[in-house]
Amino acid sequence: MNNKALFQKKIQSQFSGWKYSALVRFLLFVILTAVFYLALTNRMIPQTYDIQVGTTAEKNILAPRAIENAIATEKAKEEAAQHVQPVYRIVSLKNEQLIEAMFEKLQQINADSEVTLGDKVNIFKSVFPNLAQDHIDKQIQGYTASGQYNEPLLLEIRKKVSEQQYRIPEETFYKMPRLAKEDLTLMEPVSKEIVTKLMNDQILDAQTVRAKVAELVNSSTLTKSIAREMVQEIVRAAVTPNKFLDQKGTETAKGQARDNVKPVFINKNDVLVNKGDPITEEIYQRLSGLDMLQDESSFLPRIGLIILVLLFTLGVVMFVRRSALPIKSNNAQLLMLVLIIIMNILGMKLFSLVQNLDYPYIGLLAPAAMGAMLVAILLDANLAFFSAVLFSVMASMIFNTDHLQSFDFRYGLVTLVTSFAAIFSIQRASQRSSILKAGMAVALMGMLLLGSLLLIDDHESKRNMLFALSFIVGSGLLTAVFVIGLLPFFEAAFGILSPLKLVELSNPNHPLLRKLLTETPGTYHHSIMVGNLAETAAEAIGADGLLCRVGAYYHDIGKTKRPAYFIENQTNIENPHDKMDPALSKSIIVAHARDGVELLKEHHIPKPIRDIAEQHHGTTLLQFFYYKAKKIAEAANDPNPVEELDYRYPGPMAQSKEAAIVGIADCVEAAVRSLRSPNLEQIDSMVRKIIKGRLDDGQFNECDLTTKELDQIAKTLNETLLGIFHSRIEYPPTSLSTENQSAVVTK
Repeated sequence: MNNKALFQKKIQSQFSGWKYSALVRFLLFVILTAVFYLALTNRMIPQTYDIQVGTTAEKNILAPRAIENAIATEKAKEEAAQHVQPVYRIVSLKNEQLIEAMFEKLQQINADSEVTLGDKVNIFKSVFPNLAQDHIDKQIQGYTASGQYNEPLLLEIRKKVSEQQYRIPEETFYKMPRLAKEDLTLMEPVSKEIVTKLMNDQILDAQTVRAKVAELVNSSTLTKSIAREMVQEIVRAAVTPNKFLDQKGTETAKGQARDNVKPVFINKNDVLVNKGDPITEEIYQRLSGLDMLQDESSFLPRIGLIILVLLFTLGVVMFVRRSALPIKSNNAQLLMLVLIIIMNILGMKLFSLVQNLDYPYIGLLAPAAMGAMLVAILLDANLAFFSAVLFSVMASMIFNTDHLQSFDFRYGLVTLVTSFAAIFSIQRASQRSSILKAGMAVALMGMLLLGSLLLIDDHESKRNMLFALSFIVGSGLLTAVFVIGLLPFFEAAFGILSPLKLVELSNPNHPLLRKLLTETPGTYHHSIMVGNLAETAAEAIGADGLLCRVGAYYHDIGKTKRPAYFIENQTNIENPHDKMDPALSKSIIVAHARDGVELLKEHHIPKPIRDIAEQHHGTTLLQFFYYKAKKIAEAANDPNPVEELDYRYPGPMAQSKEAAIVGIADCVEAAVRSLRSPNLEQIDSMVRKIIKGRLDDGQFNECDLTTKELDQIAKTLNETLLGIFHSRIEYPPTSLSTENQSAVVTK
């Protein structure tokens, strides 16, 4: 039987040895490095292929990322350019001035009496055809000098006006000399009015407009038929096109249309080359441009990535080594940190797989702040801040779709800010609902930051902005849901007592606390007092005050097995120890620590609280029963001496500051309560005597409590106890009615 017990103890020792094994620690960091590398390799390093022109593809070659389809993009640009309508310009050629020039010539030539009729006809034949052309040349020269219109447009104007120039019938020239001065005076304003009216429209084809001239002249105030006939011909000669094709403007518009076409992309994992397709020169050059061909330098990016992830791991190693937490040497906590990092990175990777061009911001839906929140709850806030920085760098690479650079700062910055918001929100959390509030803080801070970034970079469509903000809200909710779901797993698997779990265990409705209250009310009250004392003392030296308080609530739970044998529960009954052998009494008293541990195990209370219940007495001496046993032995002249070791608690001694503080508070509360009217000097003397006694007895040798911390604990306990046992005014019995006396006692 003894050999079997020794064998089991040896196996248990070897199994628990992994927690402090250097090899296990090294393997955990190796695993972490491998996770970093695998998470980033497909983002940072494209897959390469060993192929040559003329061979066939042995397997489907997929796009390593979203890449531009140059052929499809160029086709889309050409289609956009073809849909651009020709650009026309409306150019005023000042046709009213041409009318004035024509009538000026008519007045001048007809007024010269020395010129014969035949000569006048010949002059009109030579002058009028050139008059319109000279006017147009003059206008074009003016526009050329001013630079108002481009050269191709001016050439187009000259060409179109020349092509559509009106040829005045020859018989008209024979009729022009017959026009009297009075006729010309009446004809000129009518002609100018008709030309102005016609030229107000956009004229691409002058011939269609000239067909309207006869109707307008006939409806004018002119009465002579020759006058109306001459006005029709003069107006037709003066009418020109005023709407001209602007070739340069058209090309500019087509260029803008081409520029406005968004590039056509091949989505990530779309097939670039099907299995069995021949590798043409074009395909080979495309794959080469994407760095997908194996060559002598293809291994360099992998070396760079290995160096990068080693730096990540080195950062974790250095931060853990400089930590004051148990994670510095405890592989169990390191394993928990590694698992949190792996799960957080895995979550980001899963969301990056569905990231595409239609939903470019879907990566924001990933609960990237989950890891930092879990680290803050389960380990330490400072470690959580470091984890937040690490996760932000990873997010900027995992969700990067641009590939023009290695990082997308937007995802990194959003992850950093939301993780910090989660850490600040979850610190000192006391309820599970605090996690949901932290998730809302993540969503709010993410929306504010992302909204500012999108407003600064205002090229995004309203649709993408709406999706991005919706995704960040979803991220906050998912973060809260995953943390709430994962927290019990970590608490159970690693025996972690998070602040949230401790607050749950402090609920008076917990079955064990209700058992303590109903079966041992005196012990319950004592435990509550010890909890208050231990919490204030622990916080004074930077220990876990909440753990001390909750541990104190359960430290005497073993007394519920034999409540009547403990003095605080002996109300109106005789003390059974008065008639018992001191050795038996010792066994009953000592057993309450062991019974408490067994009861706590049955109710699955976490180990740190069980340790407090087991260690709060350490290996202290039960002095009352020891001296009673010695007195009985001396009276009976027993030759066998009473061994002090037989009247000590079995231990172990306190292994943590929290267990030691609960032990001090337990002893101090009971001792001070025994004083009739305690004052400051009595309390201080009692507290320091108890602490010194335990220190001299070596009860603090395994819990790292310093002398300075013990002195601070003594001061804090004195202040707290003085507040509890403060003096009250003694009222004369006759000064208060029975009802008022009851009220005073109640207070």
